[in-house]
Amino acid sequence: MNLLYKYLIFSLLTLSLSTCQSQNPSENLQNLPITYPKREFRGAWLVTLDNKDFPSKPGLSTEQQKKELSDIVDFLHKRGINAVFFQVRPSGDAFYASRLEPWSEWLTGKQGQAPQPFYDPLQFLIEECHRRNMELHAWFNPFRASYHNEKSDVSANQWLKYRPQWFVDYDNKMHFNPGVPEVRRHITSVIIDVVRRYDIDGVHFDDYFYPYRKGNQEFPDEVTFQIYRRGFKDLNDWRRDNINLFIQATRDSIFATKPYVKFGISPLGIWRNQSEDARGSATSVGQSSYDHLGADVLKWLAEGWIDYIAPQLYWSIGHKRADYQTLSRWWSENHYGRHLYIGQAFYKIEDHEGDHNWRKTSEFMNQMRINRSLNAIGGSIFFRTKSLMNNAKAMSDTLRQTFYKYPALIPAMLWKDNTPPQSPQNLRSLRSPKRILLKWDLPEVAADGQNAHYYVIYRFAPTQKIDLNQSQAIVSVQKDRSFYEKIAADTRYTYAITAVDRLHNESPPSVIEILPEEK
Repeated sequence: MNLLYKYLIFSLLTLSLSTCQSQNPSENLQNLPITYPKREFRGAWLVTLDNKDFPSKPGLSTEQQKKELSDIVDFLHKRGINAVFFQVRPSGDAFYASRLEPWSEWLTGKQGQAPQPFYDPLQFLIEECHRRNMELHAWFNPFRASYHNEKSDVSANQWLKYRPQWFVDYDNKMHFNPGVPEVRRHITSVIIDVVRRYDIDGVHFDDYFYPYRKGNQEFPDEVTFQIYRRGFKDLNDWRRDNINLFIQATRDSIFATKPYVKFGISPLGIWRNQSEDARGSATSVGQSSYDHLGADVLKWLAEGWIDYIAPQLYWSIGHKRADYQTLSRWWSENHYGRHLYIGQAFYKIEDHEGDHNWRKTSEFMNQMRINRSLNAIGGSIFFRTKSLMNNAKAMSDTLRQTFYKYPALIPAMLWKDNTPPQSPQNLRSLRSPKRILLKWDLPEVAADGQNAHYYVIYRFAPTQKIDLNQSQAIVSVQKDRSFYEKIAADTRYTYAITAVDRLHNESPPSVIEILPEEK
């Protein structure tokens, strides 16, 4: 089936479904049941730009920075978060040791200056996350070179000095010019340097490709277009192709370096308005990914260049120009079989930015109910970590006590790896009057050469059937090959232990029955 035919099918389906939705009364969201999926992606963006999340201010000591990172990961882990998106390159700089780009000014207070005594924030955070069995995704802003021309310290940025032809000044910011082939190759090499040297789980971009339009000001790349136009007649088509080439090259380079590393993008929540394209969403926003940011997200999904999409649905339910419920359904119908997670505007609980629906404590809860009601949605990423930690209106606590009441495994990406590990071996128990200790040995190596990355412990009462799809039965998700808990002497349980590989394929269980203590 060719790409054009696929698009036609999705166009008809989307138009039909959106028409049906507009004729039906809105659902009573409060009555939607809260379900507990065993697999769910639960991420949080950890922002370094302008010290929004970390560090709390530039120039903190190494020990203070380490403590902040440890405290952040502890908090997120206790709230049920299983993936952290660390902004390692906020603005042509680095929160890690790099030969290609300077240390960030937001880390030490001066661009190019390393932490003293030396430590590597990215390496430290990887270790903190993996110790708690959380994924760490390295979040890059590919084309931003300065956050504010008058305020940003860019004195150590060698590329701004020696490759001025790579950059465009727009909206009082310096941008890498996506139309220059050397720029695209440089940014890809920056990303692959991190993939090669660090044990990250994913590479992540947000919505910034070509910059958001500022009034009537044009992005000044007409000369670049004339030099590198590659036969294109339309400037916007050429811009989209520049980003397409970059996305494809990044995907190919990641796969060639470490095939298990995920590649995902969190675009603006509007691909195109329906008034601009019949395949678009029933929205009416001023700027869209396709028409203004050079981001043809549906093409990236259809071509299989990215592993997941996390559209930023930062509008409320019932919003006149971009209704959350309409958009969540549209993306559920247009993700081309790749994983779909929703970018959630958790920050609007404390700063509603003029969207008065966010004043209601029910807004966020109802958005989560909508997500759980749509099978295509595999989880959420929350913007941002500080908002979760601020716990406005106790909503962070409420999230943990309701939707994240039980643990969840990260969804498996079967197109990357569909071979489960072998079962844990030699499961055994030691019982005392007040506790049970379980131990097991490493599984045999699986057919694809992989072994266990972590283990899941399930516990079932005598009246329960062993059902590994019940998240309520999970009592631990851990790295260690031993588990103990306190139980009464007259208690009888059945435990099931599974092995899970790095891409979250799960083995058949090893099962053991624990009988009551003999009197």
